[in-house]
Amino acid sequence: MFTTTGSRGLYKAPLSKGLLLTLNGLTVMLTLLPQYQELFVYNLQAIMQQHQVSRLLCGRLICLDLKDSFCSSLLIYNFRIFERRFGTRKFASFLFGTWCLSALMDFLLAQAFQFIFDYEVEELPAGLLAPVFSLFVPFYLSIPRMPVTQVLGHIHITNKSLVYVVGLQLLTSSPFMWLLAVSGLMSGGLYYSNVLRLQKLLFIPSWMSRIGRHIFEPLFSSSQPNSETPLGMGATLDIQRQQRMDLLDQQLLLAQYNEARRNARHQPQPGLLQWTRLFPSLRRRGENRLPMQPHPQAQTHPSTQPPLLDNSPVAEEQVARLVEMGFSRIDALEALRASNNDINMATNFLLQH
Repeated sequence: MFTTTGSRGLYKAPLSKGLLLTLNGLTVMLTLLPQYQELFVYNLQAIMQQHQVSRLLCGRLICLDLKDSFCSSLLIYNFRIFERRFGTRKFASFLFGTWCLSALMDFLLAQAFQFIFDYEVEELPAGLLAPVFSLFVPFYLSIPRMPVTQVLGHIHITNKSLVYVVGLQLLTSSPFMWLLAVSGLMSGGLYYSNVLRLQKLLFIPSWMSRIGRHIFEPLFSSSQPNSETPLGMGATLDIQRQQRMDLLDQQLLLAQYNEARRNARHQPQPGLLQWTRLFPSLRRRGENRLPMQPHPQAQTHPSTQPPLLDNSPVAEEQVARLVEMGFSRIDALEALRASNNDINMATNFLLQH
């Protein structure tokens, strides 16, 4: 999406799909039933003083604000690339570990804020917000920056800019959202760097992963999209982007080639290219060999023009590769003969002319 992670949707990302469907469905349900929203308010004082553990669990999972739910959903959808790279279990362990760490960080930061500014923080925005902010740590460290365009001549727009814009929008949506952002970034940094071996302490056990794979994965798994150039799960974003750009360039050149063939007026047969225009040296060589004859390429079939083309044998494998790209066999043979069996040169001339 934002980081050019491809159009493969939620394929190989069942946990991300489950979070998007379940959490957003519950948010919409609570919007329609406002009398139950009080049970899901993330109230720090009620948790610490009245020991309402259920409020801690519910308040840190389900958003009560539709704007927060929308922005966090966009970020979860974009960060699904980590589930494909790490695997569902490791991605779930990262979310679980950062959820636990950020829960502790929330209380510590709230106490520090009260001690410094003498202001008691009673409520924080509800939802799976701190773990979402924690995903910015691997996003910043492991996803390469690729420039896309420039604004006003000196402001560079990269493939990661829009993700940061959405994160900034989420950060400014509530007064104390910054506290959750700091909590999430700190917990994400601690877990991602594996300080104090946190990845060995806070993780999803294998038996729970097997249960989820057999029960929930069939519900939230997505079928593999049809694609002529499937991209590897472990491929970096710059490789994926380059592969897609190569495919688009090839399709554009093929369209231009087909349009040129349709608009050609002086070709003797459909699919016959004027190779003496592409290779002037061949035209001069043909004129030297046949000084008294007119240019035959405009009147006869290429098989009747042996003086204009090399007689070196053409590999059928190279011909087949050009035919698979959409060119006619006649053009492929002529291109390979004229380029002395150089398939790269032949392909370039076929695409450009």
